[in-house]
Amino acid sequence: MADRILTVNAYTTFDLLDGRVEGHGFEEEAMAVLNVTAPRQDPDHVDLQLELDNTQLSDVKPHADHVTLSAAEARELAAELEEYAEKVENAQSE
Repeated sequence: MADRILTVNAYTTFDLLDGRVEGHGFEEEAMAVLNVTAPRQDPDHVDLQLELDNTQLSDVKPHADHVTLSAAEARELAAELEEYAEKVENAQSE
């Protein structure tokens, strides 16, 4: 990804995922970076970050999306991810 907004290094949660952006009248696919982090000093939230490769997008200006989660919200998200991961694994094993 050229001209990244997010820093991508060995500590980035996921890089080069399949991403998709959808809007009114368009849908595009691009490689994506997904990262989970928290402040190093006195962490008070979890930050979920997503950036799609802007060189593969024509309808969206370069940007990164951030969602700030409390510890409880992060745990709720983790539980939902576990639940849906199990559904996918079960469906694939049948």
